[in-house]
Parts: sequence; C-alpha cells; structure tokens
Amino acid sequence: MDEVRPTSGAPAHGLVPLFPPGLQAIYGECRRLYPEQANPLQVTAIVKYWLGGPDPLDYISMYRNMGCPAQDVQEHWHYVSFGLSDLYGDNRVHEFTGADGPSGFGFELTFRLKREAGETAPPTWPAELMQGLARYVFQSENTFCSGDHVSWHSPLDNSESRIQHMLLTEDPQMQPVHTPFGTVSFLQIVGVCTEELQAAQQWNGQGILELMRGIGVAGGPWLITDMRRGETIFEIDPHLQQERVDMGIETEGSNLSGVSAKCVWDDLSRPPDDEEDSRSICIGSQPRRLSNKDTEQIRETLRKGLEFNSKTALPPINKSLLHVQSRKDSLESESSAAIIPHELVRTRQLESIHLKFNQESGTLLPLCLRGRLLHGRHFTYKSINGDTAITFVSTGVEGAFATEENPYAAHGPWLQILLTEEFVEQMLGDLQELNTREETKLPKEYSWPEKKLKISVLPDSVFDNPLQ
Repeated sequence: MDEVRPTSGAPAHGLVPLFPPGLQAIYGECRRLYPEQANPLQVTAIVKYWLGGPDPLDYISMYRNMGCPAQDVQEHWHYVSFGLSDLYGDNRVHEFTGADGPSGFGFELTFRLKREAGETAPPTWPAELMQGLARYVFQSENTFCSGDHVSWHSPLDNSESRIQHMLLTEDPQMQPVHTPFGTVSFLQIVGVCTEELQAAQQWNGQGILELMRGIGVAGGPWLITDMRRGETIFEIDPHLQQERVDMGIETEGSNLSGVSAKCVWDDLSRPPDDEEDSRSICIGSQPRRLSNKDTEQIRETLRKGLEFNSKTALPPINKSLLHVQSRKDSLESESSAAIIPHELVRTRQLESIHLKFNQESGTLLPLCLRGRLLHGRHFTYKSINGDTAITFVSTGVEGAFATEENPYAAHGPWLQILLTEEFVEQMLGDLQELNTREETKLPKEYSWPEKKLKISVLPDSVFDNPLQ
C-alpha cells in the first residue's frame, strides 16, 4: 500500500461520468462530514484487488475529526474504507445485483483513533488492520454486523497495548448511502481489551459497547479507540461485571451463536472396523468435507443465532439437487478432497459420542450451556482444521435433526447434540472449572456414562498433529 493524496476531492464537471458512482457516493458522505478536507491523506492499494493485488480495499481515507466538546468527544483520526461495497458496478470485484439490495457486501469499515498530543498526521497502521479484516470478508464471504466481535489476540498497532481485539458498531456520524449499485452502511471498528471481548462473548457486543459509551476513557459516546488505555471498563468500574454483565447473561443470554475452533468428535457407538456408511464419520486420517449445502446451513445457523428470537430455529436440510458453489469453493480443486454430495449423506442416530476440544474452545462450553442452551438457543463449533462441525441445541430449537429420543445425530461430519435443561444444569456443575481462562493441566476428561457422553479438553498439539 502507498500513501497518496487524491488529485481532487470533487472531480471537474466534465469528468463526473468517469468517476465511479459507488466511489462518488461514499466520497459525498465524507465531504458532508469534512467539507474543509477535500483532499485527505489516503492509503491506496498499489495493485488493485481486481488486478490481482492482495489488498481488497482500493482506498482508506484518513480525516482529522475535531470531536465535540459539548458531548465530551475528544479529537481523533477518522478512517474510512473503500472497497467492501461495489464502487464500480461493472462486476470487476462484486457481482452487480441491482440498486435495491446491498452494494457488494453492503458496508464499509471505519475506525476512530485518539489523536495523541503533537501528532500532525494520522498513523497508517489502522489501514493495514482494515485490509486484514477486508481480506477475511472476501475470503470467507462472511459479512460483519453491528455487535460482532473479532478475536485478534495481538495489539492492534503491534505495540504492547492491552487493546488486542475488536467490536463492531454503527459509525455515530456516517449515514448509510444509496448508490446505483445498492446501499452502503458504515461499521466502525472499536478496539477492546481481552476482558471486554470475553464479556461480549458471554453476553453480547452491543451491551459492552453501551457500557463503553458511558466511560470517556474507554471510548465515550463515539467509541474512540485509545491504544494507550491501560484499564478495562471493569477495572475502572468494578460494579459493571456483576450488576450489568452477569445480570445481562442471566436475563438475556448470549448472542454468540458459534465459533471457529479446534475440535473433533468420535462415534463410540460403532466398532472401529465398521466401514458401513463411512461417509458419516467425521474424524480419522482423512476427514470428509462438508458439502456446500451443509456449509451454507451452518452459516445460516450462525446468522440466526445472533437474533434474539422467541423461537430459535435451525434451517431445514434442503433435499434439492441444486448445487451452488461459493466463490471460495469454486477456486478449490475437486481432487483435493472427497466432496460427498449433500443429498447422498443420510442422517445417522448415534448412541455414544466423544467430543474433543482444545483449551480455548473448552472454556467456551459453560458459555454455550449457560448463555445459549438455557435460553432456548443453539451453539456451533466449526473446526478450523477440517470440516467437522458440532452444534449443541436445546429442546426449544426447531428444525434440528437431533431429538429428545435420539439426542446425538450426525449428517456427514456435522454432529448435533440435543441437551435437556436438566442435563445442562448438571453439566454446568461438572464443568465449573472451565469457567476460568487460566491455563490448567491437560488433558481434562469429563464423562456422563448414563448419557453415553464423554468430553475431553486436550492440548493444541493433538489437533495440530491429528495422527498422534
């Protein structure tokens, strides 16, 4: 990426038709906020993404925002991305789908960084951070929504800062814009500490963001990130954890519906040498791939899980022969793994199962049980090392292929586990030690023989070296 300054914030009248309408619409919203900064400092991709470059965002503009003393908003740098939405409308990056829906992925990213004393130009590291998030969106085709969290596990600016993760919310100043290629909203990145991320996972991102808005040094009304912030909101106000977060979990549950994880599952109800219907076994030397339809169903599960519905529902398995390839799948060689057609894999009822998680995934089990299943919702672990998926469902979830009569059911490598409220309460008591994020001696094993269920929490090396 390179730093440049646009030759003109508003093209000459004769060049307007050549100025991409999607780009022009976002520039227009920026000019509304910053009429005196027609030529902001800008980071641009040296080789555009649509020409084979690595950076999906064509530009990131950087503005100096004077804040709002009346609202106790401090001066800061304001970053705005260009490229997650459809800037051109000619299918070079995004498929043109008309003006009525979202433009491209439907949003652009923004970021507000506290201006340090004596700074005359904005730091450029946030531009690379935004490119990293954009690469994730393009590669996974998973879009962001307000309230989402991003586990980064590293200081955002590569310093020694405690700000190592992100939450996303609506930008407080930028309004959605309508372009000939669809609508674009603006999602603001908010830097948070590990403890704040964990609270957002256990409760919900919007609740934590609202707490941060009420604490000036933690962001204030416009949620400005201060990389030098040394205290979490819970250290600043110790009452917040018990009075707001814990109470919120009890009354509302968690809106975290699933995570990418290191996990596998094993069917203990069949002998190891039983080769019948091997397509339904999810682990082994060559794990089977989830079909595109299963993958889309899990994505829909995660999307629906983020909604506070009175009745949580899993989308039904579609028996249609229609085969739709995602952009990512279309780039993979079909010979790289055995793709089992969705409609050829039958759902199997299992009698006894063994679940295996690494420590980070295992510590989320109490959240899954307390914050999700006790509130009639579901929670999915999707393996990052293969195509295994494990979804826990409660009796209030409709559309699951696991039932009270057959609580363990597998569709290819996707396992569903239905747990009754009584069993969830029992498991929470038995798994109490997993509530801590501190390192503990592994392996840990938990077993419920009467339920024919076993859970192991294992070192990462077991998942990184599957033959061990």
